Amino acid sequence: MQGSRDRILTSHTGSLPRPPGLTKLYARRSRGETVDSSEIDRAGHAALQEIVPKQIEAGIDIGNNGEQQREGFFLHVRHRMTGFGGSWKRWPRADVEDYPLFKRSLEQQNAGKEMVSNFAPPKVTGDINYVGAAQALRECTDFREVLEARKRAGQSGFAEAFLTAPSPGIVVAAIRNEHYDTEDAYLAAVGRALQVEYEAIAAQGFLLQLDCPDLALEHHISFASRPLSDFLDFVERVVATINEALRNIPREKVRMHVCWGNYEGPHDRDVALATILPLIARMNVGALVLPFANPRHAHEVRSLQGKAIADDQIVVAGVIDSTTNFVEHPEVVAERIERVAKALGDHARVIAGTDCGFDSAAGAGRVAEDVVWAKLRALSEGARIASDRLFQQA
Repeated sequence: MQGSRDRILTSHTGSLPRPPGLTKLYARRSRGETVDSSEIDRAGHAALQEIVPKQIEAGIDIGNNGEQQREGFFLHVRHRMTGFGGSWKRWPRADVEDYPLFKRSLEQQNAGKEMVSNFAPPKVTGDINYVGAAQALRECTDFREVLEARKRAGQSGFAEAFLTAPSPGIVVAAIRNEHYDTEDAYLAAVGRALQVEYEAIAAQGFLLQLDCPDLALEHHISFASRPLSDFLDFVERVVATINEALRNIPREKVRMHVCWGNYEGPHDRDVALATILPLIARMNVGALVLPFANPRHAHEVRSLQGKAIADDQIVVAGVIDSTTNFVEHPEVVAERIERVAKALGDHARVIAGTDCGFDSAAGAGRVAEDVVWAKLRALSEGARIASDRLFQQA
């Protein structure tokens, strides 16, 4: 993955709104209802065909399949791996628990929504093995066919295309272990399984984006009542597991996204970026996808100063908030991009992106679909404004 010496490129973090009909199918299946898999396949493929041109029309340079053929950014693994069964209620978010009135309001907002919940995942009840190679390949080839069809028709495409895959850490944190003797054994098994998915994406010529919210989010979920040192040890072990899983993939073909949870909330229990950055920067990836638009972490751009990350690592900077229906003014977007460029000291290593996905689990997104596209157009316009300033100065 490379930046540009000509202008600021645009991207996003992966998930985009799914059509209501597809969301309903995913939600029904997640509740244990019988759903025809071929019906989901048809609806998912139709959604994929629609989501690609929408991104291009909005001005996205580095785009993906919008995760249309998955129910969520990590829960699809239960359909591609063995060893999962039952369900459990995920540990609560500490910042939400601190504000009972807000928690009640949030529950009321979600009560009537047709959605897949990340807080009722399965458990591990047997050996983890990856058996979804055909599904992973199908997702890649479906995406490629859409891109190639546009090319044959003489239509514009992406400068680069990416596909996402989850961190083994988020799987281990969210899917409760009732089988392996130790967490390390569980983590290693998930890492080996996900390596199949990672290599499938890379082999098809796509950029691989690793979704690693666990490397920040779990501090105020799984580790909310434990010492910071325990959480940082978890981060180190996850990074080591990922690096092992990436051993056959060139560094420049991988980018990694980390965040503190894709939800509107207090976030006053979030671990500081400066605390985790030295650890996550050790991951053998060419780019870090980091949130800098939301009010809790915008100031942490300063963490990029000096030698905080390697000289060959790019930052896909979140300059659009994925949890609010405010449409950012392009000048605000441009200013955010310029702050990141100043902190890094090299505007060619900056790509403009979003803080997180807009629909991380089907139906869970808070931003209306028409507003999503307005936000991405603002992202594109802001990147153009920033490019005019930054590249004229060079």
